[in-house]
Amino acid sequence: MTPKALIPQLNRRRFLQAFSLALADMAASQSANPALHSGSRPPNIVLILSDDVGFGDVSCYGAKDFKTPNIDRLAQNGLRFTDAHSVASTCTPSRYALLTGTYSSRKDGVQILPGDASLLIDTTRSTMPSVLKNAGYVTGCVGKWHVGLGNGKIDWNGNIEPGPLETGFDYSFILPATADRVPTVFVEDHRVVGLDPNDPIEVSYAAKVGDEPTGKEDPQLLKMKLSEGHDGTIVDGVSRIGFMSGGHAARWVDENMAATLAGKASAFIEKNHEKPFFLYFTPSDIHVPRMPNAKFAGTTSCGVRCDVIEQLDWTVGQIMTELERRNLTGKTLVIFTSDNGPVVNDGYDDGSDRLLDGHKPAGPYRGGKYSIYEGGTRIPFIAYWPGHIKQGVSNALIDQVDLMRSFAALAGASVPKTGAPDSMNVSSVLLGHSRKGRSSLIEESQWLAIRQGQWKLVDRNERPGHLAPFRGENQPVFELYDLKNDPGETTNVAESHPEIVQSLSRLLEKIRAQGHS
Repeated sequence: MTPKALIPQLNRRRFLQAFSLALADMAASQSANPALHSGSRPPNIVLILSDDVGFGDVSCYGAKDFKTPNIDRLAQNGLRFTDAHSVASTCTPSRYALLTGTYSSRKDGVQILPGDASLLIDTTRSTMPSVLKNAGYVTGCVGKWHVGLGNGKIDWNGNIEPGPLETGFDYSFILPATADRVPTVFVEDHRVVGLDPNDPIEVSYAAKVGDEPTGKEDPQLLKMKLSEGHDGTIVDGVSRIGFMSGGHAARWVDENMAATLAGKASAFIEKNHEKPFFLYFTPSDIHVPRMPNAKFAGTTSCGVRCDVIEQLDWTVGQIMTELERRNLTGKTLVIFTSDNGPVVNDGYDDGSDRLLDGHKPAGPYRGGKYSIYEGGTRIPFIAYWPGHIKQGVSNALIDQVDLMRSFAALAGASVPKTGAPDSMNVSSVLLGHSRKGRSSLIEESQWLAIRQGQWKLVDRNERPGHLAPFRGENQPVFELYDLKNDPGETTNVAESHPEIVQSLSRLLEKIRAQGHS
């Protein structure tokens, strides 16, 4: 029986066109995931999201005053990107975007959260871990979380949910927020680790609780002086943002945190090495307070911040050692990147700003953490998968928001039609098969900016969520930079290119209004 007889509503030509398109879609899917047509399982995925590491903070990106041999090894045998971006120049927004495939600027309230904030992610929506879990992956989260927990006031002495497990992870071992915020305890799955029920935890960001010393009242007890803020409850000789009492047996020791998190991540790999797994590993380093283990303290010429960078590199080495021990390097895609750009003095007077010794954390770029300029979101980004990635350097424009759909493609997973509205499948770019990345992307700080080709427009009429336009004194509405000829964003050329300002402003407005990229 002919195709025409089978489907009389289509003529033969249209049927053949549809059949050809179906074959093309199948081939494209197989091309995106080499494992699908090799008959083997899809790749394991390890996403290492470091904290506050700038474009220039790694040896393979030009750092000279310290060594990062483990990260460099990923770059030497993988693909190093030079125009990769986090969505935002601060941690909570960039992590929300990465996990949901959605620009954080679309949602109100996505800002740096206190340690007792409610979960930002709607548990009914698709996320990076839920998509991979539905495709048969075991999913694990180890390290800094900082996108909220619970649905209101958290009882730190009972089950803490919703959280990572309700957003798609099978296992989690996390810092609820950041190392400089209370509570200074680890949460494994739904419970605080090592909690003595006779010493219950109480947390407040509104007023002091209990009678423990604070940085404001008892500065003589501090191991590290303050520069601003961070003057709440003192834990482990360091005062934090916010107040807590109780939970003494559960409190972490800062100098041991890197080893603790690396150990938990390695244990997850060991336990699940016989099946496809996704590990979202988010070290606290190099976020403040910078408290390196004695093994790394004082080992560099540019101060404690650089010491902690070497500690971070050691952590990466621990993960790679576990993969090698399990003979998994050829079966695992490893991504190393950072949640936003660098900051040197961030509330603690640890001397980092006085000991840089010529080191440039953001490399050649202007700004850093909290900034709308390139140093705020242009971050190190390395893709490593021996035997599958073409080694080298790529200048493709990519965004961390794209990882959700790209991982799904490599895993042979499907993303619901309404899921990940800003994520694009750039798996061929990650593997080095294509150098054509995004045509445009949005960057976020207190304002929004849009990148397209060599041009970048900062638009102070556009702010995250539904915030009203705001401009400081004498600040222009628009700043336009030609990054090809002025990568340091030193000269605003908006007045000399009004047509480009108008075009980019309209594109930014369109992307925001339509609800997807």
